[in-house]
This record gives sequence, C-alpha cells and structure tokens, in this order.
Amino acid sequence: MRDYELTIIAHPDLEETALKDIVDRIQGWVIAAGGKIVKVDVWGKRQLAYPIRKQKEGLYVFFQLQMPPMFGAELERNLRFLEPVMRFLIVAVEVEIEA
Repeated sequence: MRDYELTIIAHPDLEETALKDIVDRIQGWVIAAGGKIVKVDVWGKRQLAYPIRKQKEGLYVFFQLQMPPMFGAELERNLRFLEPVMRFLIVAVEVEIEA
C-alpha cells in the first residue's frame, strides 16, 4: 500500500447530492481495490486559472488515500469516464521516516 493524494475538479453547477455521489463512488472504487480513505476534504467552489469546458469555476475535492500501486491506472481510467469531473490529479506521496 502506498500513500496518494487525489484532487478532482467537478462541474460547478453540480448539486450537493450529486457531488456526494461522486465522492462516494470514488471511495467505493478505492475500498473495493483493497485501499483505504484517510481523509476527504471538500474545498468547495473556486475560481479556475483558465476556462475548462467553458467554465470559469469548479468544485474542488481533495482525497488522501492508501491504495495498491497497480490500482492507480484503473482509478485514472474510471475518473476519465465520470462526466462531471473536469480535471483530476493523482500524486504519490513519499513518507519520510525519521531516525
């Protein structure tokens, strides 16, 4: 298991229940793959640096998770098929071990 951070930008016109469904779906994928959700932080609606799909704002959600390294490609593929998700970024986090 490795530590990862996932940030998604969803369509700004989503209702709260639709955003919760997306978060639940992502959590379900990670748990089904044997991973664990450490933290979910909804940052809310923010201004984008440049328009994406003619939108100037987006709903940001940040995840800290642990998952098998092989699942990263499948998670990326699943996120591409989620229509309301405009952008996403998966980053592997290196854990520092103090001596």
